[in-house]
Amino acid sequence: MDIDQPLTDLPQSLRSEQKELLSAGINSWNAITKLNDSELNHLASKGLSTSRNLKRLRGIASLVCDLELAPADAALLMYSGLATVQALAKSSPQEVLSKIGRLSRQLNLTDLGVVNIAKAKKWVKKAQTRQMQN
Repeated sequence: MDIDQPLTDLPQSLRSEQKELLSAGINSWNAITKLNDSELNHLASKGLSTSRNLKRLRGIASLVCDLELAPADAALLMYSGLATVQALAKSSPQEVLSKIGRLSRQLNLTDLGVVNIAKAKKWVKKAQTRQMQN
């Protein structure tokens, strides 16, 4: 995953935020991670974007950059309740699967991507390695 990759294919619910970020010259996942709360609030005050969604995007960007995850995988983890590297590092692979399964049931979906125990284990291992580096 290229962390300087342009922001593309964000979900429809985040299109206003994407437009606001691009108009401010913020066009990569790495650039989003560097924004602080006051900058996010300033961006939210300009247009239709919300600070809540901008903070969600920053959380997704953090997982994308720190763990080199695909944006869709990072969003899945964030919406499942594992929004930070620290939260993921403290989880077991089974907990990750459980949280993703819970989200799937809450949304009444049969499949939220192909997440198996091996993939969950890989994510947890990456997060734990990242924790040791910091």
